[in-house]
Amino acid sequence: MARSDQRSLNIVAALGLAVGAVFGLAGTLIESALLRQLFWTIDGVGLVIAASLLTVRHLRQNDDLIAGGFLVFGVGQGVIVSGNAAGLEGSLPSYAGGVALWSAALLITSIPRRFPMWTRIAGVLAAVLFATVAARIVLGEQLLPISKPLPFFAYPILIVTFAGWISVLLKEADDLPAGDGSRAG
Repeated sequence: MARSDQRSLNIVAALGLAVGAVFGLAGTLIESALLRQLFWTIDGVGLVIAASLLTVRHLRQNDDLIAGGFLVFGVGQGVIVSGNAAGLEGSLPSYAGGVALWSAALLITSIPRRFPMWTRIAGVLAAVLFATVAARIVLGEQLLPISKPLPFFAYPILIVTFAGWISVLLKEADDLPAGDGSRAG
C-alpha cells in the first residue's frame, strides 16, 4: 500500500470513530426517538466503516489479533444498527448481541501492546461493562440502551477507547507523507 493511501485510510478510520463517538453520544442524550434512531444509525455506519478499515489496516501489518478484534467490533456494530429502526424496546435483542460482540472485540484489541496503556485499560473496562449489560439483558432484564447507570455510563469509557485509537491513527498519519494521490509501483 502506498504511504499516501495508508495516510488516507488512517484519516478516514479516525473520522469514522469520531463520527461514531459524537453521534452515538448525541443519540444517547437526545429525547426524540426519531432523532435518536437517526443519530445511532449515523453512528453505526461510521463505526462499521472505521472497524472495516482498521481490520484491513492491521491485517496488512500482520497484527492479526487486533485485526480480528476490529472485525468482531464491526460485526457487533452491524448487529446493533440492524435493530435501530425498531426503537428502544424492539432493539433489545440486537443490542444485547451487539454489545456482547463489542465486549469481546474490546478485550481482543486491548491484549496486544499496540495501543497506549490508558487506551487498553479503558478498552478492558468498557469490555467488562458491556459484557455485564449483555448478560443482564440475556437474563431477562429490560435494560434499554439509555438506561442508567448501565449502559449509559459505559459509553464515555468506550469513547475514551476510541480517542486512544484515533490518537494512534492521527499520529501515524502525521508521520506519513500526504502524497499527490499517485500510486507507488
